[in-house]
This record gives sequence, structure tokens and C-alpha cells, in this order.
Amino acid sequence: MDHANDPASPSGDLPAHGRAAAAHKAASAALPPSDVSAGVGIAGLLGLAAWILFCRTFPLIEDGLGLPSDRGVLSGPNAALMAIVFAAAPMAIWSVLVDRVHLRASTGLDWSLKRPLAEVLSISITKIAGLWVTWAILAAFYAVCRWYWGGDYLFAMNVLSVAIVPMIVLSVPYTIWLDRFMVDPRDGTWHFGAMLIGREQFLPEPVKKHWRAWIIKGFFGAFMISILPGGFAYVVESDPAAILDNPVELGVLLINLLFMIDVMIGTVGYLFTLRPLDAHIRSGNPLLAGWLAALLCYPPFNWGILGNGSVLWYEENTAKWDYWMAGNEPMLWAWAAWLVVLTAIYAWATFIFGIRFSNLTYRGVITNGPYRYTRHPAYLSKNLYWWCIFMPFLVTSGSPVDALRNCFFLAVVNAIYFWRAKTEEAHLLAEDPKYRDYHAWMEENGLITAPLCRLKRRIARRFGGVAPAGAGSQRQQGGIRGDRAVAAEPAE
Repeated sequence: MDHANDPASPSGDLPAHGRAAAAHKAASAALPPSDVSAGVGIAGLLGLAAWILFCRTFPLIEDGLGLPSDRGVLSGPNAALMAIVFAAAPMAIWSVLVDRVHLRASTGLDWSLKRPLAEVLSISITKIAGLWVTWAILAAFYAVCRWYWGGDYLFAMNVLSVAIVPMIVLSVPYTIWLDRFMVDPRDGTWHFGAMLIGREQFLPEPVKKHWRAWIIKGFFGAFMISILPGGFAYVVESDPAAILDNPVELGVLLINLLFMIDVMIGTVGYLFTLRPLDAHIRSGNPLLAGWLAALLCYPPFNWGILGNGSVLWYEENTAKWDYWMAGNEPMLWAWAAWLVVLTAIYAWATFIFGIRFSNLTYRGVITNGPYRYTRHPAYLSKNLYWWCIFMPFLVTSGSPVDALRNCFFLAVVNAIYFWRAKTEEAHLLAEDPKYRDYHAWMEENGLITAPLCRLKRRIARRFGGVAPAGAGSQRQQGGIRGDRAVAAEPAE
């Protein structure tokens, strides 16, 4: 029986568009489960906390063991690198032993295959050739771009220079081992290798996917490594006991701690894109607008645009929050707490990704943590943080023109992040039905997203447009072939 035309059916007397809306509402009634459990990020946080505690108490440990040394706390760059290991290892262990991610079909692995070595060797050789040439091209890019050989980036170049030899050696057994269990071992790396060798037919689209993934890893990975040491040293060398009664200094310390957590967990995401952990990059954003919006926010592309004295400089004659609240102790404590909360949301939006954080990528769908309330918690909290810490509407010059300019330029920066969010949604809506379900659910149920969507629909109706619930996601599902719901397209 066709219940759509049955008068007894609850929607039988509805017109076609009414039945479609009812069906859409029913489909969005349940929040899709997240591809990453909360336990992964918590495990990483505990591992990171254990290492920081060890580094801070190292002098006491030396004294207790009777070891003569004046080394002091372990706050150097090498200690910062070890923090990555202590964050990554618990997340990987949790993912395998608790979440059993290695058994998911999304890994593209079938552990029952165990192909003979002779069957996969030629495939693996082609892939290794593609991988090594990819690394050589990235190394050439680093060598040519002079900004990588000064400032903070120099540390990243030193790390990668040392890491390349073990990477080359370990890539051989790893690739061969993985190819024995891959459902389709002829992935993008294989197609690029086949293109280089010229012995087998390759497809252009997998080669493009291969390069999008490796450009993302190469560009953002070097940036993340470069900013590891500073924040780690600040946290390890701090003396919280000396500033407990100072709301400004305590707030700054907590904010730096949270940003350090964000950087550490985020760096793990770029470095450990491993298929057995279901953390591989399934696709990079194919939309040019997505790349433009993201790259505008990072060096070297943001130099001259978002930095001191740049085109979008919004701190002209500003003095930050503590200047304007000086002498008002309760307000200083309240505002410091608010800034810490915003930063905590930002860090939460990163570590909830666990081992899958990276920009411009699709690596699964995240629907828990702060993504339960808004699709873009990192962007929302970061942009609110800038308004609250810099207070561009208050200027020491007393000039309303300065204040107006500052507010305008910060609003433009906010618009860039809004643009970035929309390009990420477009990528993910085209990639995964689960994200489309999440997107629709958030329109109706998201604590922050749903009221904004209702307001958007009211404005559209007011000005003669029609924007039914879920229409945006349905249009994009059918009309875009192309990035993060938090689908592991993180916010930075």
C-alpha cells in the first residue's frame, strides 16, 4: 500500500512539499553518532598532562634519584616534540583497543585478506615511488621558500630534515604490509606513482586527491611544528603559585595552556594520518574558495593582510581588556574567566577530533563535544575572543574614526571565517550522507545553530525568499560535487 496517498496515513492529506518537509524532519530527529569518541581526546589530554607534569618536576625527580644536574625544568624544543608522542600514543591505543577503529570499513582495510607478498609487491613499489617523489617535491618547495629558513619555521625544517631518513626507511615495510590488507591498494599514491613510472594506466582524479592531501599535510604540518616550542616552554616554565591572586596574569597563563593543548593535539592530527587508525585523509577540499579562505588565515599568506599594520589591522590605538578594566578587581576576574571559557571552547573543538584534526580535509564526521551545539565552535569562539580581548571599539586616541575602522576590519576578518565555514560545509555535504544528516539535525536542534537558522528563514521570508528547514543541505547534496563537520575539517 502507498501510505503517501493513504488518507489514514498521518501525512496522507499533505501536499508533496509538506510530505517532503515531514520526511526531512523525521530523518533529522536523531543526531548521527560521532566517528570519534570523546575518550580519544581525553586520552590524549591525559598523556599530554603526564608529560608536562614530568617536565615541570624533573629537577625534583633528579634530586630524588640523587642525580647531579642543573638542567632545570624540561622546556626545550625536544621536550615539546616528546609531548606529541605522549599525546598521540594514548589516543592511538584508545582508538584501537576501545573504539576498535581498525575494524571499520571506512579504513579501506580487510584484515582477512592477507595477500601474498608476490601479489602486492609491484603495487607497493609503484606506491613507494609515488610517495618518495611526493616528499622530494615538498622538500624542494621548503628549500625554495625562504620563509621556512628563519624564525620559528627553522625549527620545523630541522625536525623534518632529521625525520626524512626514518620516514624513507619505514615507508617500505609499512606500505607493503598495508597493501596486503587494503581492499583497493591502488589508491591516489599508486596512481601518482603509475603516472611517474608510465607502465600502467593511471587516473587523474586520484592523483589530484593525493596531491591535495599532501599539500595540506606539508603546508600545515610545518606550520604546526614551528609553533610547538614557544607555548610548551611558556607553560612548563610558568609559576602559577606566584600569580594566583592576579586575574590578568592567571588568565593569560590559562589561555596559553589551552592554546598549547590546541597546538599539540592539532599537530598530532597532521602527523598521524594513518589508515589503520581510520585517521587517513579521505579527501582534501576540492573547492578553490575553500583553499583561498583557509590560506588567508596562515603565514605567509596572511602577512600584510592580518598582521601588525596590515590591510585588515584592527588594533590601531587599542589597549586590550585589562587596560580598560584596571582598578576594577571583580570585573578583571569576570572578564579573565570569560576569555578562558572562550579559549577552552576553542581547544575543546580541537581535542574532540582526537587523532583526526586537520584543515581542509574530510576524515570522518564529528558530532559530539561542542559540535553538538554549533557546527563551527572553533570559529565562533575564536572570533568572539578577538572582540573581547582587543576591544576594537575602545581606543586610547579617543578617535571615533579609529574605533569605527577597527570594528570594520575585525568584522571583515569575521567574514573571512564565515566564508571559510561555508566552504567547509560545501565540501562535507558533497562527501558524506552522515554529514548531511548532521547538518540537517543541527538546523532543527543545535543549541546555537537552530535559532540562527530560524532567524535566517524569517529574514528570507520577510524579503520575499523561501528557505524551508533543511533546504540548504538538500540543495547542496544534489548540486555540489566537490570539506569539516566537523568531518575532521578542523577549525584553526
